[in-house]
Amino acid sequence: MAPTDDKDAKKAAKKAEKKARRGQIFQAFKMQRKEDKWLIPWMLLVFLLVAGAVFALGWWWGIPWVMLPLGILTGALGAMITFGRRVQKTVYAKAEGQPGAAGWALDNLRGNWRVTQSVAATTQLDAVHRVLGGPGVILVAEGAPHRIKQLLAQEKKRVSRLVGDTPIYDIVVGREEGQVPLPKLQRYLLKLPRNLRPREVDALEAKLSALKNRAAPMPKGPIPQGVKMRNVQRTIRRR
Repeated sequence: MAPTDDKDAKKAAKKAEKKARRGQIFQAFKMQRKEDKWLIPWMLLVFLLVAGAVFALGWWWGIPWVMLPLGILTGALGAMITFGRRVQKTVYAKAEGQPGAAGWALDNLRGNWRVTQSVAATTQLDAVHRVLGGPGVILVAEGAPHRIKQLLAQEKKRVSRLVGDTPIYDIVVGREEGQVPLPKLQRYLLKLPRNLRPREVDALEAKLSALKNRAAPMPKGPIPQGVKMRNVQRTIRRR
């Protein structure tokens, strides 16, 4: 294939990718608009406030018409950020309380995190997930509190034998006292102190790779309401 053909193919692929991405955003916007009657008012308000602030700044500097295009672009960016956050809020609201929701949230963590799903679990779909990062070892549990407490304690004891003085944090996802709500889980992890350097995290991961999961893999993502739990549990036992 000639070099020109390669360039044309790459351009066509990029164009198709951008078109698909725009289509996904538009579909997400339509779905969110049906469930969130305040979506458009909030986006419009943010756009006007941000664009107006930039334009006012340009007016103060004596270059209002120069700042107008920048104000429109900045306002549009603010509106898109508002849209993204409200979509995220809706998604978390639907996922909260469903088995697998915490694991799904951990899979969407941004940054240098090493997530291992379901290092311990029960057939009732309670689970403990292990996260490695700057804070150290973080064990995140989800499920029934009376079952999770023992499961979490056992996993913490198992991990502590290998990691020595490395900090170990344990978190239970939920709405009860002392628990972390699902929508605040990522923010909670990001606020933990940074105790380890990247090299130390790599060494920690190598140590813990020797630990085998004490449970069969859980289904990926939150399990929707209405799904027959017996069928899901039977599937997990067979794995």
